[in-house]
Amino acid sequence: MRRRIPQLLRVNRPFRNYWTGQTISLFGDQIALLAIPLLAVLTLHADAEQMGFLAAVELAPSLLFAFHLGAWADRRRSRRALLVTADLGRAVLLLGLPLASVLGVLTLPLLYVVAFLTGTLGLLFMVAEQTVFTSLVRPREYVEANSLLIGSRSVAVVGGKSLGGLLVAAVTAPGAIAIDGVSFILSALFVHRAEVPEPPAASRDSGGIAAGIRFIRRTPLLQASLLGTATFNLFNTAFWALIVLFATSELHLGSGAIGIALGVGALGSVLGSVVAKGVAARIGLGKAMILSFVLAPLPLVLVPLSPGPPALSVVMLAAAEFFSGIGVMVLDVGLYSFQAAVIPDQLRARIWGAILFVNWGVRPVGAIAGGLLAGAIGLRPTMWIAALGGLAGVLWLLPSRMSQVRDVPDAGRPVAAPAPERDVPIAVP
Repeated sequence: MRRRIPQLLRVNRPFRNYWTGQTISLFGDQIALLAIPLLAVLTLHADAEQMGFLAAVELAPSLLFAFHLGAWADRRRSRRALLVTADLGRAVLLLGLPLASVLGVLTLPLLYVVAFLTGTLGLLFMVAEQTVFTSLVRPREYVEANSLLIGSRSVAVVGGKSLGGLLVAAVTAPGAIAIDGVSFILSALFVHRAEVPEPPAASRDSGGIAAGIRFIRRTPLLQASLLGTATFNLFNTAFWALIVLFATSELHLGSGAIGIALGVGALGSVLGSVVAKGVAARIGLGKAMILSFVLAPLPLVLVPLSPGPPALSVVMLAAAEFFSGIGVMVLDVGLYSFQAAVIPDQLRARIWGAILFVNWGVRPVGAIAGGLLAGAIGLRPTMWIAALGGLAGVLWLLPSRMSQVRDVPDAGRPVAAPAPERDVPIAVP
């Protein structure tokens, strides 16, 4: 039984604690993704416009504070303490919602404030966590560690939403949100136990917000991967923003059929997180990333290609989600591992702030653009554009030297790929 546990979890107790806390928190997040909208709709009777605003205020911190929180986090002595603070802060905010409901003081403005603050604390967690991650594992373990973390996310997406629905039915939406709040407390406890030496804090003369942007511009492979990901996210967000409307109005599927198709398809994400390490080891990390930039968007063409009979449409929708999920997970594991290897510790939070600003910033743009385009030219043509447009992300990587990146470096060794006569070094600080 012990041999079936991944070696990294067996031998690295700090990482095991960190992974356990993240797994608990990820399941809690999936519960909240369903419970908070249901709280707004069923308890506060929010309309479509108010629901849109609720989603927007949670995303707004990424556009407003990503650069500033990154610069601030880089100068903190303990980034692990920031993770604990972010978890405990979100726990207090979420536990306050069921309390407000019991006291009869729950309102939409209060829900907006909680969504904005939890989004801000979530952003703080994201900009600081990569520094903790690279302190917990060695470079050659980045791919395995990311496979475990992203695997937990995939399983949480598959099982967490179903669990959330059952909890809302059993204990109401406020009760389910309270459980999410408790999950953040447990996450904070495990992250607190993941104690390892961290890199020294950045000095005040190491540059401000612009230092992270300058580093990305001076690192061609990092810049190419960021632009490729942003391009994919732009079109992918447009696709998924319209998927329910397209499935109901064009494919004539009911909510149950859509849920089954997407639920079955989501298993592809679990499979992708399992095979990501093997794919990178077999063909090289860089080639695996390039392949995943094609595999992630290409299966989505099955959706607009669907001829319309409901039974066939369900199969094609599930297949699109399944194979796209494999590609997305291989991309995430490779991308996070590559970024962890090339980003220097003293700039890590600032660069992650810039990455989050770009990657999260294009998502509302994609959703709005998809809706406007569908209104102008129709749903099916827009779904074709969104599915095929995601392939444009790989065009940023093809001219680069990404295909030469064989693996992530050990400490002090540059990322390199074997060439016929000599190793070809890649520009990695």
